[in-house]
Amino acid sequence: MSSVPEAAPQEAIRRYSNAAVTFHWLTVVLVLTQATLGFAFDNMADSPTKMTLFTWHTTIGPLILVLTLIRLGYRLKNPPPPYSPDLPAWERVTGTWNHRIFYALLIALPLTGLAAVSGHAPGPFIKLAFGIPFPIIPGIGKDLGDEFGDIHVVLVFAFVLLIVLHAAAALKHQFFDRFPASGRMPPFQPPGDRAVIVGQGGNAAPAER
Repeated sequence: MSSVPEAAPQEAIRRYSNAAVTFHWLTVVLVLTQATLGFAFDNMADSPTKMTLFTWHTTIGPLILVLTLIRLGYRLKNPPPPYSPDLPAWERVTGTWNHRIFYALLIALPLTGLAAVSGHAPGPFIKLAFGIPFPIIPGIGKDLGDEFGDIHVVLVFAFVLLIVLHAAAALKHQFFDRFPASGRMPPFQPPGDRAVIVGQGGNAAPAER
């Protein structure tokens, strides 16, 4: 397998499918909500409000995990569109590994969070929002749960850094480099009147502008 991701000449920029775009932005909303909740309750004294925020935090975690697994399955079945040659090779490599690490963290973060909670759960289930029971990971004591909690925190800060780099690269491509590759992910658009088509998984169809 080539170390540099594929780039293909494109008269019309090939962008992600509508399903992939929906997965992407839904993940963004859930992750930003999750981060906001996590940092909020982490700095609060024990109170009913803190417990409510924590409950929502533990509820959104499994949602992110399930969405990520569905999204990963879709991506494996429907490969992303190729990069356009305007994007330098080093940025194509960086972008590809950025996505791979994103997927790894989107799976690892909910699992380490669940492991941390499992170490302090009073029974075989924890209660999510609306009282929904969710099974813990059995066999995890308090000490091991605390270790998973520490790992979870480290992964959170790594994920925040990755988000900042990813967002900065997207804004750089759109507003400074003016790369046609910007059109791969709506609502970003390629410069000028460059046409955009849905081009994921071998499909090619006009995209709404």
